[in-house]
Amino acid sequence: VFDPKAMVLDEVELAVQVNSKMRAKITVATSASKEEIEKIALEAVQSLLASAPKKVIVVPGRLVNIIA
Repeated sequence: VFDPKAMVLDEVELAVQVNSKMRAKITVATSASKEEIEKIALEAVQSLLASAPKKVIVVPGRLVNIIA
């Protein structure tokens, strides 16, 4: 018997890009807000950033692009 609830994902893996180059992957809850995703992504690539990022672009369910 097909159960549509079994097809719903609890977590999703997102690509984290720094200056449009993929640098990491993070796993976040599908219900996470853009602010939560941004915070987790910045922690994941903290060592690659020399200064504060100029802009952070979050596409929920797809990727996070950090412009440094």
